[in-house]
Amino acid sequence: QVQLVESGGDLVQAGGSLRLSCAASGSIFSFEVMGWYRQAPGKQRDLVATITSGGRRNYADSVKGRFTIFRDNAKNTVYLQMNMLTPEDTAVYYCNGHSTYHTVWGQGTQVTVSS
Repeated sequence: QVQLVESGGDLVQAGGSLRLSCAASGSIFSFEVMGWYRQAPGKQRDLVATITSGGRRNYADSVKGRFTIFRDNAKNTVYLQMNMLTPEDTAVYYCNGHSTYHTVWGQGTQVTVSS
């Protein structure tokens, strides 16, 4: 089974930027959709952004215009570019790969935005 490993989480000041990476141990084309989710303390895990194997993107309203999801098929990696970060973006960010046959989650990477 393909495994997903996130990286790039860090402590950043409000207004700053981060780029998260999600590296797959196999081909990301094994997933029909890949996405980023986040979970803040005491809250449910919420969708941030998704990208299909055909490149169609979808974003949560709270991140539209600030975050960009993109993929490098040659590197089997999906990225989340996050700009204009606010303290409300503080959460553990999880990478997800979904297909008809399986769903895989990464272990998560912590993003903390200070005011």
